[in-house]
Amino acid sequence: MTTTSAPAPATPSRSRRVVGISLAILSGLVVAFFTFANFYAEWLWYDQLGFDSVLITQWIARSLMFVIGFVGMAVPVWLAIQLAYRLRPVYARLSSQLDRYQEVVEPLRRLGMWGIPVFFGFFAGFAASAQWETTWLWLNGVATTTTDPQFNLDTGFYLFALPFYSALVAFISAVLMISLLVTVLVAYLYGSVRVGQRELRISKAARIQLAIIAGLYLLVQAVSLWLDRYKTLTEPGDRITGPGYTGVNAIIPGQEILAVIAIIVAILFFVTAVIGRWRYPLVATALLVVASLVIGLGYPWVVNTFQVQPNRFTLEQEYYQRNVDMTQEAYGVDGLEKADFQAETDAAAGQLREDAATTAQIRIMDPAIISPTVRQLEQYRSYYQFQDPLDVDRYEIDGQSQDTVVSVRELNLEQLGTAADWLNSATVYTHGYGLVAAKGNDRTTEGDPVFLERGIPAQGFLSDSEDFQPRVYFGEYSPEYSIVGAPEGSEPAELDYPSGEDGAGETKTTFEGDGGPSLGGVFNRLIYALKFQAEQILFSDSVNEDSQILYDRDPSLRVQKVAPYLTLDNDPYPSVVDGRIVWIVDGYTLSANYPYSSTVSLAAAISDSSNPSPSFALDDINYIRNSVKATVDAYDGSVTLYAWDDEDPVLQTWQNVYPTTIEPISEMSADLISHVRYPTDLFKVQRSVLGTYHVDDARSFYQSDNRWETPNDPQVDTQLQPPYYLTMQMPGQEEPTYSMFTSFIPATTSGDARNVLMGYLAVDSNAGAVAGEKGDDYGKLRMLVIDADTTVPGPGQVQNTFDADPFVSSQINLLKQGQSDVLNGNLLTLPVGGGLLYVQPVFVQSSGATKLPTLQKVLVSFGTDIAFENTLSEGLDALFGGDSGADAGDGDVQPEPDVDGSEVDPEPDTAEPDDSSGGVVLTDEYQSALDDAQQAMLDRDAALSAGDLTAFAEADERLSAAVEDLIRLGVQQ
Repeated sequence: MTTTSAPAPATPSRSRRVVGISLAILSGLVVAFFTFANFYAEWLWYDQLGFDSVLITQWIARSLMFVIGFVGMAVPVWLAIQLAYRLRPVYARLSSQLDRYQEVVEPLRRLGMWGIPVFFGFFAGFAASAQWETTWLWLNGVATTTTDPQFNLDTGFYLFALPFYSALVAFISAVLMISLLVTVLVAYLYGSVRVGQRELRISKAARIQLAIIAGLYLLVQAVSLWLDRYKTLTEPGDRITGPGYTGVNAIIPGQEILAVIAIIVAILFFVTAVIGRWRYPLVATALLVVASLVIGLGYPWVVNTFQVQPNRFTLEQEYYQRNVDMTQEAYGVDGLEKADFQAETDAAAGQLREDAATTAQIRIMDPAIISPTVRQLEQYRSYYQFQDPLDVDRYEIDGQSQDTVVSVRELNLEQLGTAADWLNSATVYTHGYGLVAAKGNDRTTEGDPVFLERGIPAQGFLSDSEDFQPRVYFGEYSPEYSIVGAPEGSEPAELDYPSGEDGAGETKTTFEGDGGPSLGGVFNRLIYALKFQAEQILFSDSVNEDSQILYDRDPSLRVQKVAPYLTLDNDPYPSVVDGRIVWIVDGYTLSANYPYSSTVSLAAAISDSSNPSPSFALDDINYIRNSVKATVDAYDGSVTLYAWDDEDPVLQTWQNVYPTTIEPISEMSADLISHVRYPTDLFKVQRSVLGTYHVDDARSFYQSDNRWETPNDPQVDTQLQPPYYLTMQMPGQEEPTYSMFTSFIPATTSGDARNVLMGYLAVDSNAGAVAGEKGDDYGKLRMLVIDADTTVPGPGQVQNTFDADPFVSSQINLLKQGQSDVLNGNLLTLPVGGGLLYVQPVFVQSSGATKLPTLQKVLVSFGTDIAFENTLSEGLDALFGGDSGADAGDGDVQPEPDVDGSEVDPEPDTAEPDDSSGGVVLTDEYQSALDDAQQAMLDRDAALSAGDLTAFAEADERLSAAVEDLIRLGVQQ
């Protein structure tokens, strides 16, 4: 019998191996270079902005924590494997099954002994790296001087130390558990642990190793139980956050007892390592499990069921008071100034005379509606755009504070169409131009805004300054990137602003600031060509030795990158400060670890009709401070952070982490101080808290019979009404000031709340006008608690009254004649005349493609009376007996000419109010014309239904005549 040897396996040729290795190395180098390019581009961005220390701190911290996590996991696991293997029995009798396991494992033993620790080490390293902020807050934490009412520990322990200790205990527990598991696995594979014939045999070396690891694990669990005592102060309970009677008298003592038992069990494991008896620690472990059920669950249930629930308030009163006090402190509402308010509901002549300064600044230009109007009047070219909604601000003009609606004219490259090639998009259309500002309390005769600053080139009270810089390179709608700058003497290439027909006289400019990383070198060009996937950056002749690349241009994004520890307000706004357009951004420091403070969902608290779906990385919070005011220069993108609340311990800690990145408030100019305001999102969070925590004593909180909620926006019934900025004077204030307000109605769990006012909250938003100093009353919260015996309609009731009033309805129908839509503006509430005045502007716009909302009417309400007039001044006079005693900002608006071109009598008719119109003044002639119009509309509809075209035409002619009469008589009113 002949045999043929098997052919030798083919071996790859040397050239093939070389090619494979070369390709692998080349691929690795390409990946490494792309990674390097990303990091290098980031460093260039931070370095140009002057915040490179922020990036370096993050890189160092993450790298160091990765190494600590890797070593902290890999070394113990490696030691556990090595000890278990080296101390294995040499002559252990193994089963055939274990022999087969060893045959499989042995070729991979060396790889496994090193690979397993490395594998777990990498996971631990990445987990530790993600916790670098927790560690750095612990290392740099400051004392707060406020102690918790249970353990009398500084609240800084809960804010900075406890999260770190909890993370450290969890990490060590994971290391010990993995070490225990790999020890058992190796010991079993190599015979140190043998199971068979109903018998468990463990070698002495394995016993010592396993017992020590188990003992250490239980010691760590004892520490974890001890820390759990402190965690109870930040855990939500049945009614409050923090422990109540059951927590203080059952849960916390139980955790202490369990911690002591865990220590005893750990000691028994250490004893077992010496004497070799497993019975004692195993029995003790079983007792620990039973004790945890009895002490941790059973005893608290008994105390709560048979002791607390029958006597809840008596036993829980102290803890409810803790929750009320600490919650008010954590959300900054502990300084709330409350006043009982007996609201007047009857309107009388001259009633607003003492509130003339407030009524003069009532905003009738709704920034959420007039954005299309501003766009139509001020856009000039399709490649410009404005914010929607507009922002609000105030300026001092001729010594008087003027509330304004403002917006920056930014680029919209999507409108370039076929012209949107790389050259135009990146080097020609690089910036927006100018800011428009209009009076918030005035209108033109046609119903358009009264502009204070407008036009291209810029014209107005702002651009009159010689150092005014209108160019906007950094904004909310800026292009992804632009390449700017050129050598001195070069012909400008950037479009500054168009002029003349078809841009024949367009003006060009060259960026002269320091706004982005340099593209002067080939290497930097290559880096950014890779970053933006644009080879033109590398090869274009438009890129020169003085070129800069501007990117990450959104103001909020720039602030977020240089201050990653801040949560930013959703409404950054532009303002002109010292001749330059700047974006002002409010930054918050948050925490979820303030003791005895109730938790609020940040997204739910600030969600309303102006911001329906916000999202946050840290959503459930129980501490907030507006700690930083940030500015972003719209021309060069420079970011400046100011420590607005330098007493905030969270900010102080972050300042230790990122030193030299935040300027003190003393560096803020007077002009900047005059434009900062109380932030919207903070006020929304505070009003959410005050719905429950406007009470100060435990009994009121426990009875929960006076809970409030924010009413829904009358225009968007499924969303809350947003707060509004207004210049007004609250009862008790000496003069009007820039403020923000909101209102409250009774809370309900069924969604069918009674829409009457229970409270009115305003905050002083004027920071003053002194350099480096915050106004004394800035941030002062004032609440009017409306007397329950006086029924004051809420926003929903008032809107319903407006909509249902026959006179108002007929007027609205007239405004809707033709291709027109009627838009109700923001419903404002002001404490004037001893009561609460509602004001709502009414706009009319075309239902066609071109939208141009114009202010045509104003609705006002006081008590149960309403008025509907052409101007706010007329409406107030009509509402308050023919003479309110105060002038609104639109008092100088001239009446429209009559249909024949002659001027009409501007004096209002003084006829008695018609009860059916809700207090609206109607002359007999006007009422007759109104009746004719209504009858003509009914006749026309009936004729149309019957198919009688002759009767339809006759009724339509009568309707047109009646409408002309109503327009003429309406102007006279």
